[in-house]
Amino acid sequence: GVIFCFVRRNVAHAARVLRPDVLHVNGLGFPFQTRALCALDVPVLVQDHADNPDSRARVLRRWGLAKIAGVAFTSDEQARPFFENGTLNPRTPVFAIPESSTRFRPGDVEAARRETGLYGKPVVLWVGHLDENKDPLTIIDGFSRALDAIPDAHLWCCYLKAPLLEQVRARLARDGRLARHVHLLGAVAHDRVELLCRAADFFVLGSHRESCGFALLEAMACGAVPIVSDIPAFRAITGNAATGALCTPGDAENFSRALTSFSCRSIDDLRARALSHFEAELSFPFLGKKLAAAYQTILANYAARGNDRA
Repeated sequence: GVIFCFVRRNVAHAARVLRPDVLHVNGLGFPFQTRALCALDVPVLVQDHADNPDSRARVLRRWGLAKIAGVAFTSDEQARPFFENGTLNPRTPVFAIPESSTRFRPGDVEAARRETGLYGKPVVLWVGHLDENKDPLTIIDGFSRALDAIPDAHLWCCYLKAPLLEQVRARLARDGRLARHVHLLGAVAHDRVELLCRAADFFVLGSHRESCGFALLEAMACGAVPIVSDIPAFRAITGNAATGALCTPGDAENFSRALTSFSCRSIDDLRARALSHFEAELSFPFLGKKLAAAYQTILANYAARGNDRA
């Protein structure tokens, strides 16, 4: 309790000394700090960071977030459950802004393949935990079906946490052809992930929920074409499939058809579209512009409310 109060007082003290125009809080899970900052006569924007709308602390969060000037999610759809359960005030403005971007950059594809050892026509990359949410079994099943049409495809899987690893290995053990085309790389250093993304033609992920999708951002920044699940965060990141494909979560056949279809198209054109979309919609300069616009909006709203803020 003493440490918590000490941190809280330091945050509020720093805000008083620096006299900012806007305060930006990363995460909806800091009700005491957020409430204290809202008392400083400065508008507060809170940004979602994989916060659970069903948290047992939602009553406390409701109190802590009651006076915020705005809230940001990767997709405004993600705000809905927070409004429905009363965590957020229904008058709170919502801004669709991804949590972050990436410094990953595209590079020579063939050089990246030589350095990483990746091969395949196409090269398909997975970067994510092997867990129920990311749903590797659906992706592997979809990839297996696609092999009939694209027999030279290879799927390369990087992961850290792997509660479904034994189920994945068992699935591969039942199918010799599939086992020859799916490669379990395990944990990979972050700088090497950039090389893997450069080497990949397609990036796949079967997530049922995500707050943003940092691996997807990194892959697209390197030119890998997304074939991912149709969830709010991924719809926002891909521009509602302006680049790549969105597939029904848990639907292996849908993933198979998308991978097969996109493998028949010019990978150079698909890469160019992915890179163009990233630079125009997902890069740090673009996010900076979106945040600046959000700050201006909440400043204007805050000034208009005047004494009603108390």
